[in-house]
Amino acid sequence: MPEVGISIGGRRFEVACQDGEEHFLEMAAGLLDREASTLVQQTGRIPESRMLLMAGLMLADRTAGMEDKLDALQGQLAEMQAELEALRNAPPPEPRVVEVPVVPDSVGDTLAELAARAEALADTVEEKAAGQSGDDS
Repeated sequence: MPEVGISIGGRRFEVACQDGEEHFLEMAAGLLDREASTLVQQTGRIPESRMLLMAGLMLADRTAGMEDKLDALQGQLAEMQAELEALRNAPPPEPRVVEVPVVPDSVGDTLAELAARAEALADTVEEKAAGQSGDDS
């Protein structure tokens, strides 16, 4: 069983752990050390047991707050997953009918006939205008 040297609040400790768990122990000690260092800075030198107790309580308080946030987020996630599942299982929406006005063929034929008449009238007007121009010369 390996022993790991850790520092908490400026004090050195040797702690035994399982093989392969050294990294986790060092990370946990780092969290405890940050809290203990804050206490030492604020209060000066305090007895080791009191420093460890207070640092542990501060970490526990922070952990409880994180657990509350985690519970709230898990609740929100469950709600969103339920909503997503409901949307997936919902029947598809009814197709919307869009009415597009259609111009009847008779109107198109009438417009083509009017265009042909207008062109014929334009040709007649041009011929008369050309004939009058020739008369004036």
